[in-house]
Amino acid sequence: MSETDVGEIGMTPFEPLGITPSQTVGPFFAFSLTPGGKYAFETLVGDDLVTDDTVGGAIRIEGRVYDGNGEPVPDTMVEIWQADGAGRYSGSIPPPNTTFKGFGRCGCDAGGGYAFRTVKPGLVAAPDGGRQAPHINVGVFARGVLRRMFTRIYFADEPANEGDPVLRLVAAERRATLLARRDGSVDGMPRYILDIRLQGENETVFFEA
Repeated sequence: MSETDVGEIGMTPFEPLGITPSQTVGPFFAFSLTPGGKYAFETLVGDDLVTDDTVGGAIRIEGRVYDGNGEPVPDTMVEIWQADGAGRYSGSIPPPNTTFKGFGRCGCDAGGGYAFRTVKPGLVAAPDGGRQAPHINVGVFARGVLRRMFTRIYFADEPANEGDPVLRLVAAERRATLLARRDGSVDGMPRYILDIRLQGENETVFFEA
C-alpha cells in the first residue's frame, strides 16, 4: 500500500519518530534471590554469613550504591564471596571443616544501602605463590546493568595492602574506591563502610570476570 492509498482511505501516512529509546533491565524476579522473610521458606542466601563455628572475628560491612548522578540505586543486589579468618574458602583443599560458606547476598534498601555481617578474611594465596591482602569479592547487579559488575572490598587499616598484587594494578589515586574504612562498631562488631559508585566521579574500580 502506498502513501497515496493510505491517504485515500482516511489514514495518516507513517512518519518516522526516531530511534526507539533504550530500556533498562527488568522487571526483576526476586523470588529466592533475596527473600528477607518475604516468602514462606527459609532464606538460603542472606546477609549474615557468620556461623557458630566460623573462624575469624565478626565484622559488619555496609555502604550505599550510587549511580552516575550520585543518586542511590534502591533495586541493587550485592553479592559477596570470601575466605574465612584463616584465609580458607569453602570447598578448598584441605577443607575448612566449618559451616561457613563465605557467600552472601543483600538487596539494597530504598536509600541504596546494603549491609553484611561476616568475618574479616585472612590472607589468601596469590597466583604467583605470594599472598593477597584480606579482601572480599563483590558482584553487583543493578538496573541497566546487563552483566554483573565485579569489584573487591579491601580494608583501609590492613598493612598487607601494600603488597597486594591486585591493588598494585590499580592506579594509586583510585585505590581508595576499594578501601573500606573503619567507623566505630555495631553490636560489639567493628564496622567498615564502603560506598559503591557505578559511574561518574569517584567511580568504583571494577574488574573483568
